[in-house]
Amino acid sequence: MRYGKAVGFTLALALALSLSACGGSPEGAAGKELAAPSETQPLVVATRNAATAYVFDRHGKASGPEYDLVAAFAAAQGMTVEWKVLDTTAGVLQALEQGKAHMAAAGLSRTEARDARFLPGGSYREVQEELVCQRGQVRGKDLEQLPEGTRILVGAGTSYADSLQDRNAGAATTIAFDTTDAMGTERLLAAVAQDGTFCTVADDTIVAMNRRIFPNLDVVLDIGAPRALAWYVAPGHAALAEQSAQWMRGDSGQQAITAMGNRYYDYISEFDFVDLRALNRKMESELPAYKPLFQEAAERTELAPDLLAAQAYQESHWDPTARSPTGVRGIMMLTQNTAKSLGVEDRLDPEQAIDGGARYLADQRARLPDTIPEPDRSFLALAAYNVGRAHLLDARKLARELGRDPDSWADMREVLPLLSEPDYYKDLKYGYARGHEPVQYVQRIRNYRDVIANDF
Repeated sequence: MRYGKAVGFTLALALALSLSACGGSPEGAAGKELAAPSETQPLVVATRNAATAYVFDRHGKASGPEYDLVAAFAAAQGMTVEWKVLDTTAGVLQALEQGKAHMAAAGLSRTEARDARFLPGGSYREVQEELVCQRGQVRGKDLEQLPEGTRILVGAGTSYADSLQDRNAGAATTIAFDTTDAMGTERLLAAVAQDGTFCTVADDTIVAMNRRIFPNLDVVLDIGAPRALAWYVAPGHAALAEQSAQWMRGDSGQQAITAMGNRYYDYISEFDFVDLRALNRKMESELPAYKPLFQEAAERTELAPDLLAAQAYQESHWDPTARSPTGVRGIMMLTQNTAKSLGVEDRLDPEQAIDGGARYLADQRARLPDTIPEPDRSFLALAAYNVGRAHLLDARKLARELGRDPDSWADMREVLPLLSEPDYYKDLKYGYARGHEPVQYVQRIRNYRDVIANDF
């Protein structure tokens, strides 16, 4: 069964990689302390190469939750940023301890052990640590009830190792676990999904992202109380720690945190194992035939091919003969009138339908104000594709009346459902609409796209 692209290692290799019972990676000697960030000294930030921290997007540009937050903070302070991108949490903390970075921004949970080593900066999100195993392999309501022989492997230097150690320190019965400094959390989750002979621990945000790629990952239980994600600052830079904390508490920081959540986390819906398993199967059986058509349509319309593929999957599950009770047809589920206006003679011809659907989405996007940035511009275009441009215009008008930003998808996804409320739609030009549908439509396309992107 296909759950995502191969990660290039097997269980035998995973188990051979630098295991040490309940330990962490060695810390090197402290290096020369960096001068404080200034006009001539950039803010040096250690981060982790991971979807929840720092990645390069499909256009080769740096992105990620930590990248966005740090960039916003640095811009507000008039700083430039120099990034040190590492593979593991242990490597990030070691760079900070050795004086090679001012700050660590890598999806780090606040723990007592870390607070004792470094200066905590701003905190921005709460996460829950979860024990994750391969689906159907392990059951238990708490750690004490796990089946005998259950093996847990976590990254060295992570909060997960700290949590398990803290739990063992106060318990009559200890939980056996191993650590590795050779694999980050994402690689461990991939190994769990592929091999299933051990479990791991990860934050719920990391688990949610990875379950869309590996839908056979199963959350068995929560471990401990929720923790705050935070930046950590090297000792000797107390002013920077306070500066970052104050910024996060202020309006500018709160706006950046909200924008980060909207872009990376808040759209991730409740995990649907059956749906994502079906998507993975169709990525093997159906997508290869249509992938060139999505790519060609994307080139003609300047849209992303994986976005078109995700939209088509939401519309028809890549079924070129799909038909709805209302008469929309084909892989892009075009109405007869829309198809006619686009010059699509046969809605059941995938080449014509994909080209027509792409041109229709591109038209919806082009008719929006040029000032709307991405990705909000594409999300609003998708909403118009689903609910109709007229109703989107009503929702944008309503957003202005309510003091919300009609150019922000975060605001519009709150306003669109009001189109089904009599108190609101009675005064709108185009009246009632099922406003919840475009919100769910965009959310599901974003989820599908995250999985499909691996094939483009």
